[in-house]
Amino acid sequence: MVRSQEEYVNQLFTEDEELRSVRNSIAEAGMKDISVAPAYGRLLTLLVQASGAREVLEIGAFGGYSGICLCRGLGSGGRLTSLELNEEFAAQASSRLTQAGFGGMFQFRTGLAADSLSQLKEEGRRFDFFFIDADKGNYPLYLEYALELANPGALIAGDNCFLRGRTLDPEKNGPSVQAVRQFNERMASDPRLTSTMLPSYDGLVLARVNET
Repeated sequence: MVRSQEEYVNQLFTEDEELRSVRNSIAEAGMKDISVAPAYGRLLTLLVQASGAREVLEIGAFGGYSGICLCRGLGSGGRLTSLELNEEFAAQASSRLTQAGFGGMFQFRTGLAADSLSQLKEEGRRFDFFFIDADKGNYPLYLEYALELANPGALIAGDNCFLRGRTLDPEKNGPSVQAVRQFNERMASDPRLTSTMLPSYDGLVLARVNET
């Protein structure tokens, strides 16, 4: 018997062997699996593909699960730029992406994401799709950079917008909770964005940068 909507979705949209192997490698490395849910991974692929994005920026690579999903949506000549603080995580993600057949389609930058974003801005880089899934306290900063680095019509996706219910609880007011609330409110109200939020799993907020 299906006990929840999420279980029903997971039964319909199962992981393939490649993505299951990523989760297995994360477990074997003794890392806590914080990869996106399978259905959200499929959504990332669908959004990148449907939008025709050629330049994708991922903030927070972890074990490479979301990177594979993003690369699956890219067409010929598309490129993923992935920012990751932890060099070990970046190496594992790079290995998994290469094994999945995406060698030559991605580059990793390690270190503080804020520093990498500043460098990308100085280089004049522009992106068509952003996936934000890193340290929650800097979500507002990452959104600001996304707006500065976005091509008109770019899509922005931010994961974990409920923080396992903490953003919904008025008794919870830690720095990360306040930062994610600010991010959510900005995504919902910024006149430069057309946005919505998907309330499944831990919350995914989506926005399109309006063309001017």
